[in-house]
Amino acid sequence: MKRILLVLTATALGLTLLNATPLGSSAPAAAAPGCAAVEVVFARGTAEALPPAGATGLSFEFALNNRLPNSSVGLNAVRYPASSNFSDRHAFVRNVVKGINDAQAQIRSLARRCPNSSIVLGGYSQGAVVASYAVADRIDIPARYAQYRSDAPRPLEAAYAPRIAAVVLFGTPSARWIRDVGAPPMRVGAAYRNKTAHYCIPGDNVCDGSRVGQPSPLHVLYSVNGMTGVAADFAARRIR
Repeated sequence: MKRILLVLTATALGLTLLNATPLGSSAPAAAAPGCAAVEVVFARGTAEALPPAGATGLSFEFALNNRLPNSSVGLNAVRYPASSNFSDRHAFVRNVVKGINDAQAQIRSLARRCPNSSIVLGGYSQGAVVASYAVADRIDIPARYAQYRSDAPRPLEAAYAPRIAAVVLFGTPSARWIRDVGAPPMRVGAAYRNKTAHYCIPGDNVCDGSRVGQPSPLHVLYSVNGMTGVAADFAARRIR
């Protein structure tokens, strides 16, 4: 199965490069030395192929590069385990928190080092959870999991919101899914809502509002079904 997904991903990335249509020729301000004009911070999904950014993150980066032919695009993978160890709830929470903290740290670092660069935040599946919490106004730990409240990361400082041009989320677990597993409600902060786009394949039970269960085969297709190209269109418009 993994071999098939790698072949499909490589094919999709090639098609993205060959067939995607650039959206005009404008470019952001010149980037600082060592910085790309657009810096993507992306969190991969659970045990996703092609770490550290994952197949979906790579597909999105290629598509965004194509939409911005006169700009440079950098890809910064969120460093976290993306673990499938769901049976150890505390360990799993710590892994997600590592991702949230790393995403926030990378945003802060890029904002400081690359003052002229646009930042795009993204994530797929578990990575979409990480990205959403990273820009949440707060994380409300349910009372039955009060013992985990000390693990909750602090919100990203409001001063960084203007630096993030777009947030793109693929296969984001639905509110019902999040509720069923007992996780905190997942909402991007008010400053990010108008620049956030969610992508859910119809029939993907992780994001379509179904009750929690084994993810459907559709859930692994975001790198090859064209949605990363649609997301790149959205992000490119926001950058301009």
